[in-house]
Amino acid sequence: MTTPPVTQRPGSDRVTHAVAKFLDDRTKIAAGVRALGRKAFPDHWSFMLGEIALYSFVVLLLTGTFLALFFQASMVEEVYSGPYVPLKGVEMSAAMLSTMDISFSVRGGLLMRQTHHWAALLFNAAIALHLLRVFFTGAFRRPRELNWIVGFVLFVLAIAEGFTGYSLPDDTLSGNGLRIADGVAKSIPVIGTYASFLLFGGEFPGTEIVGRLYILHVLIIPALIVVLIALHLVFVVLHKHTQYPEPGRTEGNAIGFPVLPVYAAKAGGFFFIVFGVIIALAAWVGINPVWRYGPYDPSPVSAGTQPDWYVGFIDGILRLVPQGWESEWLGYTWSWNMLVPVLVLVVFLSAVAVYPLLEGWITGDRREHHILDRPRNAPTRTGLGAAGVTFYAVMWAAASSDIIAVHFQLAVESVVTSLQAGLLLGPVIAFVLTQRICIALRRKDRSVLLHGRETGRIVRLPGGEYVERHTEVDAYEHWRLTDHSDYRLLSPAPGSEPKRSVSQRFRLRLAQFFFEDRIIPHTNEAHPDDSAPR
Repeated sequence: MTTPPVTQRPGSDRVTHAVAKFLDDRTKIAAGVRALGRKAFPDHWSFMLGEIALYSFVVLLLTGTFLALFFQASMVEEVYSGPYVPLKGVEMSAAMLSTMDISFSVRGGLLMRQTHHWAALLFNAAIALHLLRVFFTGAFRRPRELNWIVGFVLFVLAIAEGFTGYSLPDDTLSGNGLRIADGVAKSIPVIGTYASFLLFGGEFPGTEIVGRLYILHVLIIPALIVVLIALHLVFVVLHKHTQYPEPGRTEGNAIGFPVLPVYAAKAGGFFFIVFGVIIALAAWVGINPVWRYGPYDPSPVSAGTQPDWYVGFIDGILRLVPQGWESEWLGYTWSWNMLVPVLVLVVFLSAVAVYPLLEGWITGDRREHHILDRPRNAPTRTGLGAAGVTFYAVMWAAASSDIIAVHFQLAVESVVTSLQAGLLLGPVIAFVLTQRICIALRRKDRSVLLHGRETGRIVRLPGGEYVERHTEVDAYEHWRLTDHSDYRLLSPAPGSEPKRSVSQRFRLRLAQFFFEDRIIPHTNEAHPDDSAPR
């Protein structure tokens, strides 16, 4: 037997191999790549929401770097002499002038500006929808409570990043938004005026606000977002992905495509799809035409201005406050029309942030959960989510109260009054309706599991009775309709009722509220005739 000749590597291959071996010897990166490549990634469309947010952030970084090369974060007054004729000879800040130059004088500048803006809108929308998907499916339960908080903080930072971004051009629209921020700051007793002077560098509009927002927008907030995204991905790798119930999918048994090479190729293609959609929007749909608004002038009050959608709820709740809601106390003027909305927003957002911990404490559930819930299987949680979405939606709609009044030819006072009623009653109605609908759907699922699906075929039995034929569901449908969670009320405290502490009684009341209208799920262990409410 002859030995085959040894084939020599080309010079470039030898260098690549040597570099790869050098890096692997010192970082052990090959083992990490192999472990990551074997990780299963679930193939469900709802998981793409997080990817859209990540890819939109990449687009923001790319376009933001381009814009930073030409933007001047200065409030120094200059005279515009560019190609846009209606504003020639108009005094404006250097920030506004550089924005005009990017839009009309820099090649590709307007496309980059609009791509950046559309990517910011999509970034916030994808995070919001991703959080809703996680909430309604119960993906935040142990061991993923911290990852929920990380995602929520990411959403808050994305809002802050968007607000600081569209405030930079120093046009009329951004100036109105900053004026609201100045009013909220000054409404704080004792420290409000000092906080406003510190933020704006003097009396509004100040001389330093654009420079300070610029540092926040291009350095501090993006750095925090990058850190939190990295932390979020680390948690995803450690805790594995959640799964929708299907035959063969059990707790801790992930089924899906491996990251390498299948998912990596799909993710790469999806990134370019997202990038292409954003570019198409920027090319065909104009957004934020600062030249139409003109430079900011604090003297007139402009109506009809609208912020970006993700900060509309902040503007909206300020419009829903009753008039003249102020008082004198301890020698200070307390502007409740500013303080109460801010307090309501803080409580609302804090409740959303800590909800996973709150639900775990109420239900006493300390088990790990890797199988997702169908929203109908958790009626109270789904109802609370619908109530929260309704509360947010009413605040968001209130930001357009003047535009609604104009387009529908209504009195703006009537619109505001209706929205005030909706803010108080809407969440309650949404909770009750959603909870009852979920319970009705659970009853329907239980009936299908026990008796099969209706066929519409009526047969007559030998005894003369007419019955409808049913068909049994297949294995996949059985898994989809079955609630695999085992729900138990908190065990009562030992002893009589008076021996329970206040916190124990309060917790038991909350647990009863969470479970009181639940239909005991049909599982493989449940008795088929056991249908009493819990």
